[in-house]
Amino acid sequence: MKSTLLKIEFTITEDLADEVGGFLTAKVAHGWEETPLEDGLKITLYLEDHALGRSIAKEFQARFQNAGVTCVEEEPEDWAMAWKDFFNPVTCGERFTIFPPWLNGNEDNGTTHIVIEPKMAFGTGHHPTTSLCLATIGSLAGSEAIKPGNTFLDLGTGSGILGIGLAKLGLKGVGLDNDPLAIPCAVENAGINGVAGSLELAVGTIDSLGEDVLFDVIVANILSGPLIEMASDLLAHIAEGGSLVLSGILADKQSDAVAAAYAKRGIGEPQRFIEGEWVCLVWERIGA
Repeated sequence: MKSTLLKIEFTITEDLADEVGGFLTAKVAHGWEETPLEDGLKITLYLEDHALGRSIAKEFQARFQNAGVTCVEEEPEDWAMAWKDFFNPVTCGERFTIFPPWLNGNEDNGTTHIVIEPKMAFGTGHHPTTSLCLATIGSLAGSEAIKPGNTFLDLGTGSGILGIGLAKLGLKGVGLDNDPLAIPCAVENAGINGVAGSLELAVGTIDSLGEDVLFDVIVANILSGPLIEMASDLLAHIAEGGSLVLSGILADKQSDAVAAAYAKRGIGEPQRFIEGEWVCLVWERIGA
């Protein structure tokens, strides 16, 4: 018998969007649906782990008391059909477009296609930080800050989207995630996209790497706290002339702290690419 999914819904006012986004990013590994309302936003997310979902819902209701949180169990088939209803292709800058398998090939706008099989726990590319990172990666390729043959690390790879994008640009690298359930999803997506030979995937953290392992590009789309804590470790694995791309960072509330943690280690101030309330911090050609 297939397990049911826990559907969590609540409504918020527009002025709470940044705070709620930060809360959910810290609690939920995948994205959520935002539906505009006349007086705010309706947020919908699905979780397989019912105990975790109810705990998140309870904590959310305590923090945002007027949100009207509801939890309803639904069959997996209903969730799958819901994905097909609202999963549209996502264009990320001038280089990439993300498609689900059932829509791939229906559109050709001159971009590189990344096909992602929607999964409950690992993201589909609809979150702004993913789109922002892919757009930034495309820009770096356009300026030749990253080139075919370069090596990369995708830290917190999740569904593998960023690593797949880099591999499709002709790079070879490693995707790591500390969630063992994420890696089979990323392996599946790498195979669908024909880049399994260019993207090595494993369970692990930055501490899993040997001290002498260096990369031409490191991308980490995670959270601001871990990014600050890992500043020294990440920089230790950047090859001379390499580039660093960081996201999962709220532009107004977190970007300065993250930028300062890296700038004080001698790499200067980053470029900032902003989409909505999110920012992508980029250092190019470090030490060159």
